[in-house]
Amino acid sequence: MAKSRLQKKDIVENVVNKFKTMKSAAFTSISGFTMAQADELRGLAKEKGVEIFITKKTLLAIAAKEAGLEDVDPQSFQGSILTAVSYDDEVSAAKVLKEFSKKNEEFVFAAGVLDGKGLTAEEVTQLASLPSKEELLSKLVGTLNAPISGFANVLAGNLRGLVTVLDAIKDQKPAA
Repeated sequence: MAKSRLQKKDIVENVVNKFKTMKSAAFTSISGFTMAQADELRGLAKEKGVEIFITKKTLLAIAAKEAGLEDVDPQSFQGSILTAVSYDDEVSAAKVLKEFSKKNEEFVFAAGVLDGKGLTAEEVTQLASLPSKEELLSKLVGTLNAPISGFANVLAGNLRGLVTVLDAIKDQKPAA
């Protein structure tokens, strides 16, 4: 059933709001997409804090233009387009689609957006291979903690050495 002009306007307005508040987005071609795959992808996306939606390319193009995403041209994408939007993490949207595409080869990246700049399909693939924000923060904490724990081990080593020497001296002295 065809959508009315008012419904289309609401859709565009909704997508513009998503584009203005997002950190990143990834677009993928979804030809041959089944309902089982859709349910699986929705669950995966919800788990990672990513919002997914499918919109006609013409409405997506209007929304991208209104949101100031000049580098993105949905009309040039092949087939039906699924959009994944991440509000918390720059790599989440691309990671969710990449993870899902491992089981579903028909999923092909079309393009993406990062900080308002358009990305090619290859750049989105590279973005998806980056570690997430949580992984980077945990690596940073580990790196910051390494010198402190090393210093503590050095100090503990001196105390262990002193205890070992005192124990050896105790064993050498005759009991009185």
